[in-house]
Amino acid sequence: MAGIGVKLNKLYEKNTLLTTISGISYSMIITIAPMIIGMLMIWGMSYLLDFRELDYARRELFSCTVLYIFIYSLIVTSTLNAVISRFMSDVIFEERYSEIMACFYYCLVIIVVMAFIPMVPFFIHEYRVGGVDPVFILISFGSCFGLILTFYCMTYLSICKDYAKIALFYLIGLGIGLLLAWALHDWFHVDTIYAMLSGIGVGFLLTAALEYGQLLSYFRDNSHNYTAINHHFKKYWQLIVANTAYIVGLYSHNFVFWTTDMHMEVAHTFICAQPFDMATFLALITNISATTIFISSVERRFTYRYRKYSEMVIGGRLEDIEAAQNRMFRQLSVELMGLVRIQFIISVILFLFFVVMMPQLGISGLVMQIYPSLAAGYFILFLMYACLNFLYYYNDLTGAVLIAVGFLVSDVAFSIWATHLQEIWYGVGLVFGAFIGWTIGYLRLRWVERNLERHIFCEAHLLEHGRGARPSDLVYVKGEEE
Repeated sequence: MAGIGVKLNKLYEKNTLLTTISGISYSMIITIAPMIIGMLMIWGMSYLLDFRELDYARRELFSCTVLYIFIYSLIVTSTLNAVISRFMSDVIFEERYSEIMACFYYCLVIIVVMAFIPMVPFFIHEYRVGGVDPVFILISFGSCFGLILTFYCMTYLSICKDYAKIALFYLIGLGIGLLLAWALHDWFHVDTIYAMLSGIGVGFLLTAALEYGQLLSYFRDNSHNYTAINHHFKKYWQLIVANTAYIVGLYSHNFVFWTTDMHMEVAHTFICAQPFDMATFLALITNISATTIFISSVERRFTYRYRKYSEMVIGGRLEDIEAAQNRMFRQLSVELMGLVRIQFIISVILFLFFVVMMPQLGISGLVMQIYPSLAAGYFILFLMYACLNFLYYYNDLTGAVLIAVGFLVSDVAFSIWATHLQEIWYGVGLVFGAFIGWTIGYLRLRWVERNLERHIFCEAHLLEHGRGARPSDLVYVKGEEE
Protein backbone atom coordinates (compact mmCIF):
# COMPACT_ATOMS: atom_id res chain seq x y z
CA MET A 1 0.00 0.00 0.00
CA ALA A 2 3.00 2.26 0.01
CA GLY A 3 2.04 3.77 -3.34
CA ILE A 4 -1.05 5.30 -1.79
CA GLY A 5 1.00 6.97 0.90
CA VAL A 6 3.13 8.89 -1.60
CA LYS A 7 0.04 10.34 -3.23
CA LEU A 8 -1.67 11.11 0.08
CA ASN A 9 1.40 12.82 1.50
CA LYS A 10 1.49 15.10 -1.51
CA LEU A 11 -2.17 15.94 -1.01
CA TYR A 12 -1.96 16.51 2.74
CA GLU A 13 1.40 18.28 2.96
CA LYS A 14 -0.06 21.78 2.33
CA ASN A 15 -2.38 21.29 5.32
CA THR A 16 -5.33 23.24 3.88
CA LEU A 17 -9.04 22.46 3.84
CA LEU A 18 -8.98 21.80 0.10
CA THR A 19 -6.05 19.36 0.27
CA THR A 20 -7.64 17.60 3.24
CA ILE A 21 -10.87 17.11 1.28
CA SER A 22 -8.83 15.96 -1.72
CA GLY A 23 -6.97 13.42 0.41
CA ILE A 24 -10.18 12.03 1.85
CA SER A 25 -11.74 11.86 -1.62
CA TYR A 26 -8.72 10.04 -3.02
CA SER A 27 -8.82 7.55 -0.15
CA MET A 28 -12.49 6.87 -0.87
CA ILE A 29 -11.81 6.36 -4.58
CA ILE A 30 -9.14 3.72 -3.93
CA THR A 31 -11.04 1.83 -1.22
CA ILE A 32 -14.83 1.85 -1.41
CA ALA A 33 -15.52 3.41 -4.83
CA PRO A 34 -16.03 0.02 -6.59
CA MET A 35 -18.71 -0.99 -4.09
CA ILE A 36 -20.43 2.39 -4.29
CA ILE A 37 -20.39 2.32 -8.12
CA GLY A 38 -21.93 -1.16 -8.10
CA MET A 39 -24.67 -0.06 -5.71
CA LEU A 40 -25.42 3.02 -7.82
CA MET A 41 -25.62 0.90 -10.97
CA ILE A 42 -28.19 -1.46 -9.47
CA TRP A 43 -30.16 1.47 -8.03
CA GLY A 44 -30.08 3.23 -11.41
CA MET A 45 -31.33 0.11 -13.17
CA SER A 46 -34.14 -0.27 -10.65
CA TYR A 47 -35.20 3.34 -11.23
CA LEU A 48 -34.94 3.38 -15.04
CA LEU A 49 -36.51 -0.02 -15.61
CA ASP A 50 -39.40 0.34 -13.11
CA PHE A 51 -38.19 -2.60 -11.06
CA ARG A 52 -40.71 -1.91 -8.29
CA GLU A 53 -43.58 -2.48 -10.72
CA LEU A 54 -42.71 -6.17 -11.05
CA ASP A 55 -44.51 -8.84 -9.06
CA TYR A 56 -42.98 -9.83 -5.72
CA ALA A 57 -41.73 -13.29 -6.81
CA ARG A 58 -39.77 -11.92 -9.77
CA ARG A 59 -38.24 -9.13 -7.69
CA GLU A 60 -37.09 -11.58 -5.06
CA LEU A 61 -35.65 -13.95 -7.69
CA PHE A 62 -33.51 -11.13 -9.07
CA SER A 63 -32.51 -9.83 -5.61
CA CYS A 64 -31.49 -13.26 -4.33
CA THR A 65 -29.56 -14.01 -7.53
CA VAL A 66 -27.54 -10.80 -7.23
CA LEU A 67 -26.97 -11.38 -3.49
CA TYR A 68 -25.66 -14.90 -4.07
CA ILE A 69 -23.46 -13.76 -6.97
CA PHE A 70 -21.76 -11.08 -4.86
CA ILE A 71 -21.23 -13.22 -1.76
CA TYR A 72 -20.07 -16.29 -3.66
CA SER A 73 -17.67 -14.38 -5.94
CA LEU A 74 -16.09 -12.59 -2.98
CA ILE A 75 -15.58 -15.80 -0.99
CA VAL A 76 -14.13 -17.75 -3.94
CA THR A 77 -11.63 -15.07 -4.97
CA SER A 78 -10.61 -14.30 -1.38
CA THR A 79 -9.24 -17.78 -0.77
CA LEU A 80 -6.02 -17.20 -2.71
CA ASN A 81 -5.65 -13.43 -3.06
CA ALA A 82 -3.53 -12.97 0.10
CA VAL A 83 -0.97 -15.54 -1.08
CA ILE A 84 -1.06 -14.09 -4.59
CA SER A 85 -0.36 -10.65 -3.15
CA ARG A 86 2.57 -12.01 -1.17
CA PHE A 87 3.96 -13.82 -4.22
CA MET A 88 3.69 -10.71 -6.40
CA SER A 89 5.41 -8.58 -3.76
CA ASP A 90 8.27 -11.06 -3.60
CA VAL A 91 8.80 -11.40 -7.37
CA ILE A 92 8.56 -7.63 -7.87
CA PHE A 93 11.18 -7.12 -5.17
CA GLU A 94 13.39 -9.72 -6.86
CA GLU A 95 12.60 -8.22 -10.30
CA ARG A 96 11.29 -11.52 -11.67
CA TYR A 97 8.42 -9.80 -13.46
CA SER A 98 7.90 -12.53 -16.07
CA GLU A 99 6.55 -14.87 -13.40
CA ILE A 100 3.57 -12.63 -12.64
CA MET A 101 1.53 -13.52 -15.73
CA ALA A 102 2.41 -17.19 -15.27
CA CYS A 103 0.99 -16.92 -11.75
CA PHE A 104 -2.04 -15.08 -13.13
CA TYR A 105 -3.02 -17.88 -15.55
CA TYR A 106 -2.19 -20.71 -13.14
CA CYS A 107 -4.22 -19.30 -10.24
CA LEU A 108 -7.03 -18.30 -12.60
CA VAL A 109 -7.46 -21.95 -13.56
CA ILE A 110 -7.50 -22.95 -9.88
CA ILE A 111 -10.12 -20.34 -8.97
CA VAL A 112 -12.32 -21.15 -11.98
CA VAL A 113 -12.28 -24.86 -11.11
CA MET A 114 -13.01 -24.05 -7.46
CA ALA A 115 -15.90 -21.84 -8.53
CA PHE A 116 -17.41 -24.23 -11.07
CA ILE A 117 -17.55 -27.26 -8.78
CA PRO A 118 -20.36 -25.82 -6.58
CA MET A 119 -21.86 -23.57 -9.28
CA VAL A 120 -22.77 -26.29 -11.78
CA PRO A 121 -24.88 -28.45 -9.43
CA PHE A 122 -26.45 -25.30 -7.94
CA PHE A 123 -27.65 -24.07 -11.33
CA ILE A 124 -28.83 -27.56 -12.29
CA HIS A 125 -30.88 -27.64 -9.09
CA GLU A 126 -32.23 -24.17 -9.85
CA TYR A 127 -33.45 -25.39 -13.24
CA ARG A 128 -34.77 -28.83 -12.33
CA VAL A 129 -36.27 -28.11 -8.91
CA GLY A 130 -36.88 -24.37 -9.03
CA GLY A 131 -38.17 -24.33 -12.59
CA VAL A 132 -36.18 -21.19 -13.44
CA ASP A 133 -35.80 -20.29 -17.12
CA PRO A 134 -32.51 -21.68 -18.54
CA VAL A 135 -31.80 -18.33 -20.22
CA PHE A 136 -31.98 -16.56 -16.86
CA ILE A 137 -29.69 -19.21 -15.36
CA LEU A 138 -27.21 -18.78 -18.21
CA ILE A 139 -27.15 -15.00 -17.71
CA SER A 140 -26.69 -15.54 -13.96
CA PHE A 141 -23.78 -17.86 -14.68
CA GLY A 142 -22.12 -15.26 -16.91
CA SER A 143 -22.64 -12.51 -14.33
CA CYS A 144 -21.08 -14.60 -11.57
CA PHE A 145 -18.15 -15.51 -13.79
CA GLY A 146 -17.67 -11.85 -14.73
CA LEU A 147 -17.60 -10.74 -11.10
CA ILE A 148 -15.12 -13.49 -10.20
CA LEU A 149 -12.82 -12.30 -12.98
CA THR A 150 -13.23 -8.68 -11.85
CA PHE A 151 -12.29 -9.44 -8.25
CA TYR A 152 -9.42 -11.66 -9.37
CA CYS A 153 -7.87 -9.10 -11.72
CA MET A 154 -8.34 -6.40 -9.08
CA THR A 155 -6.00 -8.34 -6.78
CA TYR A 156 -3.13 -7.91 -9.25
CA LEU A 157 -3.82 -4.26 -10.01
CA SER A 158 -4.00 -3.53 -6.29
CA ILE A 159 -0.46 -4.80 -5.88
CA CYS A 160 0.54 -2.48 -8.73
CA LYS A 161 -0.92 0.44 -6.72
CA ASP A 162 -3.35 1.23 -9.56
CA TYR A 163 -6.32 1.91 -7.27
CA ALA A 164 -7.61 4.95 -9.14
CA LYS A 165 -7.72 3.02 -12.43
CA ILE A 166 -9.58 0.19 -10.72
CA ALA A 167 -12.29 2.66 -9.74
CA LEU A 168 -12.26 4.13 -13.27
CA PHE A 169 -12.65 0.69 -14.84
CA TYR A 170 -15.60 -0.02 -12.54
CA LEU A 171 -17.15 3.29 -13.56
CA ILE A 172 -16.73 2.56 -17.28
CA GLY A 173 -17.81 -1.07 -17.16
CA LEU A 174 -20.82 -0.66 -14.90
CA GLY A 175 -21.83 2.58 -16.61
CA ILE A 176 -21.98 0.74 -19.94
CA GLY A 177 -23.83 -2.09 -18.20
CA LEU A 178 -26.44 0.38 -16.99
CA LEU A 179 -26.90 1.80 -20.50
CA LEU A 180 -27.11 -1.73 -21.94
CA ALA A 181 -29.82 -2.74 -19.48
CA TRP A 182 -31.81 0.38 -20.33
CA ALA A 183 -31.42 -0.22 -24.09
CA LEU A 184 -32.43 -3.88 -23.84
CA HIS A 185 -35.52 -2.98 -21.86
CA ASP A 186 -36.70 0.14 -23.74
CA TRP A 187 -35.52 -0.56 -27.28
CA PHE A 188 -35.70 -4.34 -27.57
CA HIS A 189 -38.43 -4.91 -24.93
CA VAL A 190 -36.43 -7.50 -23.03
CA ASP A 191 -37.95 -8.53 -19.70
CA THR A 192 -36.84 -6.29 -16.81
CA ILE A 193 -34.95 -8.82 -14.70
CA TYR A 194 -33.27 -10.31 -17.80
CA ALA A 195 -32.18 -6.85 -18.94
CA MET A 196 -30.88 -5.88 -15.50
CA LEU A 197 -28.94 -9.09 -14.98
CA SER A 198 -27.52 -8.88 -18.51
CA GLY A 199 -26.34 -5.33 -17.83
CA ILE A 200 -24.67 -6.45 -14.60
CA GLY A 201 -22.96 -9.38 -16.32
CA VAL A 202 -21.70 -7.37 -19.29
CA GLY A 203 -20.59 -4.56 -16.97
CA PHE A 204 -18.46 -6.87 -14.85
CA LEU A 205 -17.02 -8.72 -17.86
CA LEU A 206 -16.04 -5.39 -19.43
CA THR A 207 -14.50 -4.23 -16.14
CA ALA A 208 -12.49 -7.47 -15.94
CA ALA A 209 -11.35 -7.04 -19.56
CA LEU A 210 -10.14 -3.49 -18.87
CA GLU A 211 -8.28 -4.67 -15.75
CA TYR A 212 -6.70 -7.53 -17.69
CA GLY A 213 -5.60 -5.17 -20.47
CA GLN A 214 -4.02 -2.82 -17.92
CA LEU A 215 -2.22 -5.77 -16.32
CA LEU A 216 -0.80 -6.83 -19.69
CA SER A 217 0.50 -3.31 -20.25
CA TYR A 218 2.60 -3.71 -17.08
CA PHE A 219 3.78 -7.30 -17.50
CA ARG A 220 4.29 -8.29 -21.13
CA ASP A 221 6.55 -11.33 -20.58
CA ASN A 222 5.51 -14.77 -19.41
CA SER A 223 8.09 -17.14 -17.96
CA HIS A 224 5.67 -20.09 -18.31
CA ASN A 225 6.84 -21.22 -14.89
CA TYR A 226 3.24 -21.73 -13.85
CA THR A 227 3.86 -23.70 -10.67
CA ALA A 228 6.29 -21.23 -9.09
CA ILE A 229 3.61 -20.04 -6.68
CA ASN A 230 3.12 -23.54 -5.26
CA HIS A 231 6.02 -22.88 -2.90
CA HIS A 232 4.14 -19.86 -1.52
CA PHE A 233 0.96 -21.91 -1.12
CA LYS A 234 2.90 -24.34 1.04
CA LYS A 235 4.88 -21.73 2.95
CA TYR A 236 2.07 -19.21 3.55
CA TRP A 237 -0.93 -21.49 3.94
CA GLN A 238 -1.91 -19.47 7.02
CA LEU A 239 -2.76 -16.57 4.70
CA ILE A 240 -5.33 -18.75 2.93
CA VAL A 241 -6.87 -19.82 6.23
CA ALA A 242 -6.92 -16.32 7.73
CA ASN A 243 -8.33 -14.55 4.69
CA THR A 244 -10.96 -17.20 3.99
CA ALA A 245 -12.08 -17.31 7.63
CA TYR A 246 -12.38 -13.53 7.76
CA ILE A 247 -14.43 -13.26 4.55
CA VAL A 248 -16.74 -16.13 5.52
CA GLY A 249 -17.09 -14.55 8.95
CA LEU A 250 -18.41 -11.36 7.34
CA TYR A 251 -21.52 -13.27 6.30
CA SER A 252 -21.63 -16.19 8.75
CA HIS A 253 -24.27 -14.51 10.95
CA ASN A 254 -26.43 -14.12 7.83
CA PHE A 255 -26.00 -17.81 7.03
CA VAL A 256 -27.12 -18.70 10.56
CA PHE A 257 -30.30 -16.64 10.30
CA TRP A 258 -31.04 -18.14 6.90
CA THR A 259 -31.82 -21.35 8.80
CA THR A 260 -34.37 -19.75 11.16
CA ASP A 261 -38.11 -19.19 10.82
CA MET A 262 -37.28 -15.74 9.44
CA HIS A 263 -35.90 -17.25 6.24
CA MET A 264 -37.62 -17.12 2.87
CA GLU A 265 -37.19 -19.63 0.05
CA VAL A 266 -37.21 -18.41 -3.55
CA ALA A 267 -37.66 -20.80 -6.48
CA HIS A 268 -36.99 -23.74 -4.11
CA THR A 269 -33.30 -22.81 -4.43
CA PHE A 270 -32.37 -19.48 -2.87
CA ILE A 271 -32.64 -18.94 0.87
CA CYS A 272 -32.43 -15.54 2.50
CA ALA A 273 -33.66 -13.65 5.57
CA GLN A 274 -34.71 -10.36 4.05
CA PRO A 275 -35.04 -8.23 7.23
CA PHE A 276 -31.73 -9.47 8.62
CA ASP A 277 -29.94 -9.07 5.27
CA MET A 278 -31.21 -5.51 4.85
CA ALA A 279 -30.16 -4.63 8.40
CA THR A 280 -26.73 -6.11 7.66
CA PHE A 281 -26.40 -3.95 4.57
CA LEU A 282 -27.27 -0.78 6.49
CA ALA A 283 -24.83 -1.69 9.29
CA LEU A 284 -22.06 -2.32 6.76
CA ILE A 285 -22.65 1.06 5.10
CA THR A 286 -22.62 2.73 8.53
CA ASN A 287 -19.07 1.59 9.22
CA ILE A 288 -17.48 1.10 5.78
CA SER A 289 -15.67 4.44 6.06
CA ALA A 290 -13.30 2.76 8.55
CA THR A 291 -11.55 1.24 5.53
CA THR A 292 -10.91 4.67 4.07
CA ILE A 293 -9.71 6.06 7.40
CA PHE A 294 -7.37 3.12 7.96
CA ILE A 295 -5.81 3.35 4.49
CA SER A 296 -5.25 7.11 4.59
CA SER A 297 -3.96 7.10 8.17
CA VAL A 298 -1.70 4.06 7.99
CA GLU A 299 -0.24 5.04 4.64
CA ARG A 300 0.60 8.54 5.84
CA ARG A 301 2.05 7.85 9.26
CA PHE A 302 2.48 4.26 10.40
CA THR A 303 4.19 3.11 7.19
CA TYR A 304 6.78 5.86 7.67
CA ARG A 305 7.57 4.66 11.20
CA TYR A 306 7.65 1.03 10.03
CA ARG A 307 10.10 1.92 7.24
CA LYS A 308 12.34 3.83 9.63
CA TYR A 309 12.47 0.84 11.98
CA SER A 310 13.32 -1.47 9.08
CA GLU A 311 16.17 0.80 8.05
CA MET A 312 17.54 0.79 11.60
CA VAL A 313 17.41 -3.02 11.71
CA ILE A 314 19.55 -3.19 8.57
CA GLY A 315 22.38 -1.00 9.80
CA GLY A 316 21.55 0.94 12.95
CA ARG A 317 22.90 0.80 16.48
CA LEU A 318 21.03 -1.08 19.18
CA GLU A 319 19.81 2.07 20.91
CA ASP A 320 18.63 3.47 17.56
CA ILE A 321 16.76 0.25 16.81
CA GLU A 322 15.05 0.32 20.21
CA ALA A 323 14.11 3.99 19.81
CA ALA A 324 12.68 3.37 16.33
CA GLN A 325 10.75 0.36 17.64
CA ASN A 326 9.22 2.38 20.48
CA ARG A 327 8.20 5.16 18.10
CA MET A 328 6.68 2.63 15.71
CA PHE A 329 4.49 0.99 18.34
CA ARG A 330 3.47 4.36 19.78
CA GLN A 331 2.35 5.31 16.29
CA LEU A 332 0.45 2.03 16.00
CA SER A 333 -1.43 2.83 19.22
CA VAL A 334 -2.17 6.33 17.99
CA GLU A 335 -3.55 4.97 14.70
CA LEU A 336 -5.85 2.50 16.43
CA MET A 337 -7.19 5.09 18.88
CA GLY A 338 -7.60 7.64 16.09
CA LEU A 339 -9.54 5.10 14.03
CA VAL A 340 -11.83 4.44 17.01
CA ARG A 341 -12.52 8.13 17.61
CA ILE A 342 -13.13 9.19 14.01
CA GLN A 343 -15.15 6.13 13.03
CA PHE A 344 -17.27 6.41 16.18
CA ILE A 345 -18.29 9.95 15.21
CA ILE A 346 -19.08 8.93 11.62
CA SER A 347 -20.99 5.83 12.73
CA VAL A 348 -23.13 7.78 15.20
CA ILE A 349 -24.03 10.37 12.55
CA LEU A 350 -24.93 7.72 9.96
CA PHE A 351 -26.79 5.69 12.57
CA LEU A 352 -29.01 8.66 13.47
CA PHE A 353 -29.49 9.43 9.78
CA PHE A 354 -30.66 5.89 8.99
CA VAL A 355 -32.91 5.74 12.05
CA VAL A 356 -34.66 8.94 10.94
CA MET A 357 -34.67 8.46 7.16
CA MET A 358 -35.21 4.74 6.59
CA PRO A 359 -38.81 4.74 7.90
CA GLN A 360 -39.52 7.57 5.46
CA LEU A 361 -38.37 5.26 2.64
CA GLY A 362 -40.54 2.37 3.82
CA ILE A 363 -37.78 0.48 5.65
CA SER A 364 -38.85 0.03 9.24
CA GLY A 365 -40.18 -2.60 11.62
CA LEU A 366 -37.98 -5.65 12.08
CA VAL A 367 -35.15 -4.25 9.94
CA MET A 368 -34.67 -1.22 12.17
CA GLN A 369 -34.95 -3.37 15.30
CA ILE A 370 -32.06 -5.57 14.17
CA TYR A 371 -29.96 -2.74 12.74
CA PRO A 372 -28.50 -1.19 15.98
CA SER A 373 -26.77 -4.32 17.26
CA LEU A 374 -25.39 -5.15 13.81
CA ALA A 375 -24.08 -1.58 13.46
CA ALA A 376 -22.21 -1.99 16.75
CA GLY A 377 -20.87 -5.34 15.57
CA TYR A 378 -19.49 -4.01 12.30
CA PHE A 379 -17.91 -1.09 14.16
CA ILE A 380 -15.89 -3.56 16.26
CA LEU A 381 -15.29 -5.79 13.24
CA PHE A 382 -13.46 -3.11 11.28
CA LEU A 383 -11.29 -2.36 14.31
CA MET A 384 -10.46 -6.06 14.40
CA TYR A 385 -9.58 -5.92 10.71
CA ALA A 386 -7.12 -3.10 11.45
CA CYS A 387 -5.36 -5.35 13.99
CA LEU A 388 -5.28 -8.12 11.39
CA ASN A 389 -3.56 -5.83 8.89
CA PHE A 390 -1.00 -4.69 11.44
CA LEU A 391 -0.10 -8.33 12.09
CA TYR A 392 0.45 -8.76 8.34
CA TYR A 393 3.01 -5.95 8.55
CA TYR A 394 4.98 -7.99 11.08
CA ASN A 395 4.53 -11.27 9.18
CA ASP A 396 2.74 -12.79 12.18
CA LEU A 397 0.66 -15.28 10.21
CA THR A 398 -0.11 -17.40 13.27
CA GLY A 399 -1.66 -14.38 14.96
CA ALA A 400 -3.68 -13.61 11.82
CA VAL A 401 -5.09 -17.14 11.80
CA LEU A 402 -5.98 -16.91 15.49
CA ILE A 403 -7.88 -13.66 14.91
CA ALA A 404 -9.79 -14.80 11.83
CA VAL A 405 -10.66 -18.30 13.03
CA GLY A 406 -11.54 -17.04 16.52
CA PHE A 407 -13.84 -14.44 14.96
CA LEU A 408 -15.51 -16.94 12.63
CA VAL A 409 -16.12 -19.63 15.26
CA SER A 410 -17.38 -17.21 17.89
CA ASP A 411 -19.55 -15.36 15.37
CA VAL A 412 -21.29 -18.58 14.36
CA ALA A 413 -21.67 -19.83 17.93
CA PHE A 414 -23.05 -16.58 19.34
CA SER A 415 -25.29 -16.05 16.30
CA ILE A 416 -26.87 -19.45 16.91
CA TRP A 417 -27.45 -18.38 20.51
CA ALA A 418 -28.87 -15.02 19.34
CA THR A 419 -31.59 -16.76 17.30
CA HIS A 420 -33.29 -17.59 20.62
CA LEU A 421 -33.28 -13.98 21.82
CA GLN A 422 -35.59 -11.07 21.08
CA GLU A 423 -35.31 -9.40 17.67
CA ILE A 424 -33.40 -6.40 18.99
CA TRP A 425 -30.54 -8.72 20.06
CA TYR A 426 -30.23 -10.69 16.80
CA GLY A 427 -26.96 -8.95 15.98
CA VAL A 428 -25.15 -9.73 19.23
CA GLY A 429 -23.54 -12.77 17.60
CA LEU A 430 -21.55 -10.42 15.39
CA VAL A 431 -20.86 -8.11 18.36
CA PHE A 432 -19.38 -10.89 20.50
CA GLY A 433 -17.60 -12.54 17.57
CA ALA A 434 -15.95 -9.30 16.48
CA PHE A 435 -15.06 -8.40 20.06
CA ILE A 436 -13.38 -11.77 20.62
CA GLY A 437 -11.48 -11.37 17.35
CA TRP A 438 -10.44 -7.83 18.29
CA THR A 439 -9.32 -8.99 21.76
CA ILE A 440 -7.17 -11.71 20.22
CA GLY A 441 -5.72 -9.16 17.81
CA TYR A 442 -4.91 -6.67 20.57
CA LEU A 443 -3.25 -9.31 22.75
CA ARG A 444 -1.32 -10.62 19.76
CA LEU A 445 -0.03 -7.15 18.89
CA ARG A 446 1.17 -6.76 22.47
CA TRP A 447 2.91 -10.13 22.15
CA VAL A 448 4.58 -8.99 18.93
CA GLU A 449 5.74 -5.81 20.65
CA ARG A 450 7.34 -7.77 23.49
CA ASN A 451 8.93 -10.37 21.19
CA LEU A 452 9.74 -8.33 18.12
CA GLU A 453 13.51 -8.78 18.41
CA ARG A 454 13.19 -12.54 18.51
CA HIS A 455 10.61 -12.45 15.71
CA ILE A 456 12.88 -10.33 13.49
CA PHE A 457 16.35 -11.71 14.27
CA CYS A 458 15.74 -15.36 15.21
CA GLU A 459 13.35 -16.60 12.51
CA ALA A 460 16.01 -17.20 9.86
CA HIS A 461 17.89 -20.52 9.50
CA LEU A 462 21.49 -21.00 8.44
CA LEU A 463 20.70 -24.40 6.96
CA GLU A 464 17.63 -25.09 4.88
CA HIS A 465 15.20 -27.48 6.53
CA GLY A 466 14.43 -30.71 4.71
CA ARG A 467 13.80 -34.43 4.98
CA GLY A 468 16.28 -37.24 4.45
CA ALA A 469 19.36 -38.80 6.00
CA ARG A 470 21.21 -36.71 8.53
CA PRO A 471 24.45 -35.31 7.08
CA SER A 472 27.77 -36.26 8.67
CA ASP A 473 29.03 -34.29 11.65
CA LEU A 474 32.52 -34.28 10.09
CA VAL A 475 33.40 -30.77 8.97
CA TYR A 476 37.16 -30.80 8.39
CA VAL A 477 40.05 -33.30 8.45
CA LYS A 478 43.48 -31.80 8.92
CA GLY A 479 46.01 -32.71 6.25
CA GLU A 480 43.52 -33.89 3.63
CA GLU A 481 43.23 -32.06 0.37
CA GLU A 482 39.92 -31.10 -1.04
